[in-house]
Amino acid sequence: MVSDGSALGGRTDGRSLMRSFGLRGRPEGEGETIAIYYASDVHGSELCWRKFLTASKHYRAPLIIMGGDLTGKAIVPIVEKADGSYVGRLLGEDRLARGKAELDELMTAVRYNGMYPWVASRQEIDATETDDVVRDELFDQVILDELRRWLVIADERIETQPGLEVFVMAGNDDPWACDDVIRSARHVSFCDDRVVQVGPHEMISLSIANPTPWNSPRELDESALYDRLKALAEQVQEPGTAIFNLHVPPYDSGLDRANEIAADLTVVYKSGHPNVIPVGSTAVRQIIEEYQPLLSLHGHIHESRAEAQIGRTLALNSGSEYNSGRIHGVVVKLGRHDVVSRQFVVG
Repeated sequence: MVSDGSALGGRTDGRSLMRSFGLRGRPEGEGETIAIYYASDVHGSELCWRKFLTASKHYRAPLIIMGGDLTGKAIVPIVEKADGSYVGRLLGEDRLARGKAELDELMTAVRYNGMYPWVASRQEIDATETDDVVRDELFDQVILDELRRWLVIADERIETQPGLEVFVMAGNDDPWACDDVIRSARHVSFCDDRVVQVGPHEMISLSIANPTPWNSPRELDESALYDRLKALAEQVQEPGTAIFNLHVPPYDSGLDRANEIAADLTVVYKSGHPNVIPVGSTAVRQIIEEYQPLLSLHGHIHESRAEAQIGRTLALNSGSEYNSGRIHGVVVKLGRHDVVSRQFVVG
């Protein structure tokens, strides 16, 4: 659901508009504020996803944004045995489940650790170990099935919490097929590669990153990435009041510090320590410098939770600790033309 304002219906007075966007009063002459919760990089952790969806109530932020990298990186096969029991290996330990109730507990534990359970026979599991095509097809199928589950959870949450708006996009690690799944949700707003309204603010979003050592599904060289961003930014009517929701952070901003990775995917060391370098996007930095949005939101580099001022733009990276089940986020209160406050939070 992309709101262009028409969904308000008929004539709406100022206070009704404030309520519909979750706006709060400020001292006379200072306008109104809107509260936004942003998080990113949950990487298949259902626990983090559920915490994301409850953040609205906890932080009194009726508008919540998920900035990408939704999917996990591993399947945990659970063998269905002849005696009706099940066994799966989770975090280096064999887990036995007797009956449906224990199987459900095991599958929940797998999901909460950012992985995907797959219940199958020994023969089916063995087949995936010897055929790369079959294994890749299975992984894609499981990812999309689990993402559909997540969106059902989100739709149910939105239905029971009037006024909640949820904006979701994928990230560079997510297969392109995720986009159609997100679009299929009844109430979640798919926001990638378009302009949407977040309260009174326009927001552009982009899931694509500059090149990474892992050759992830959504990457462009800096020139092509800049062209993609430029085409989006040109659609914004008021850049100075806009939000730029860009998965990758701006280059050399302090939001993009990560260990240098060699071509063989090992960490580069200097003087006995990992060599930390800026790995963000020059295209993202350039587009922020040119258009100077009110706020830019970023993820991608989990260990670079920070803020930076780029001209008049406040840039934020919420960071990520998904593998611990803790969701890192940031609560931002915006006036029409200013950032009133921001607070990094962990839940």
